[in-house]
Parts: sequence; C-alpha cells; structure tokens
Amino acid sequence: MKIDDAPSVIRFSKEKLPEPIPAIDTRGGIDVLLRTENPTVLVVGYGQFAGMAIEVGQRLTQQGIGVTVVDPVWALPLNPELIALAIDHDLVVSLEDNGIVGGLGSRLAQELRLKGVDVPVREFGIAQEFHQHASRAALLDHLGLTAQAIARQVTERISAGQLRIPADNAADQL
Repeated sequence: MKIDDAPSVIRFSKEKLPEPIPAIDTRGGIDVLLRTENPTVLVVGYGQFAGMAIEVGQRLTQQGIGVTVVDPVWALPLNPELIALAIDHDLVVSLEDNGIVGGLGSRLAQELRLKGVDVPVREFGIAQEFHQHASRAALLDHLGLTAQAIARQVTERISAGQLRIPADNAADQL
C-alpha cells in the first residue's frame, strides 16, 4: 500500500478468527443463527460480531424478548432480504466490527426509510474517531461493544417503549 499524502494506520488483530457459526436456516442468502418464538427484535451480526449477535440474542431471550439473529454474509450491497426480515420485527439492532458511518447498519436504516418502512434501527459499531491504543477487548469494552452492554441498551429501549410507531399515530409523533 502506498499512501504519501496523509498519515495512515493499518491495524491487524492478533486474535484468531472465530470458529465458523453454523446457520440453523438460510433465508435469501442470509444465515439465520438463532430464532425464538414471537421474535420482535432482529439482531444483525456482521463479520466478527456474528458470535456477539448470538450472545445478545440469548441475553434478550432471557429477558423474555423474542429475537431473530442473522448474519447477512456480506455487508454491501445490502441484501434485499434484510428489508423483508426487518418488516417482520419491531426493532432492528445492527452489530458490526466496522466504522458505523457508512456501514451495514446505516445502509440498512437508509434503505428502510427509502422503502417507507418505519422499523427503528439501532446501530452498534466503531465510532469514526481516533481511538487510544489498547487491546481489542479493552477498545470494545470502552466503546460499549459487548454483548452485555448492547443487550442492556436494547432492553432499556424496549422498556421505554421506543419501538415502531403505529401507523395511525405516526403523524402525532412527528
């Protein structure tokens, strides 16, 4: 790589790649990793965060919240099946080991808006800023990118009633 007009950093994880996660089902090229009864939350785990997405899904299930956890296999272009999955849920949670700006979650939120789908999307990823040097685990913990922290935020959002706005009340909420 040759960059001669600006400082650059390339960071490679020293950790091993996670073991492959077997899908319990496939829907339109998207791997379904976990599905509970009466799912209201769609958890989209991309890349290294697919395993964390399962853990978030398990934690939400322990709180009585039904989930579907999926790995879209690729981020962009967005698989249209993600839109179809999102429509069937009251909240979408996107987890990615990537910059949050312009990532999978932000693209999914944009596509849902363009299609007139009013399902809220909560994106979790790496903030677009310089971060202090630390271990991967320490950085993720500092950024709140742990299964416990994410599940807590999702549970709090659901408890606060911050889900889909019913169509007949949508105008009143704007």
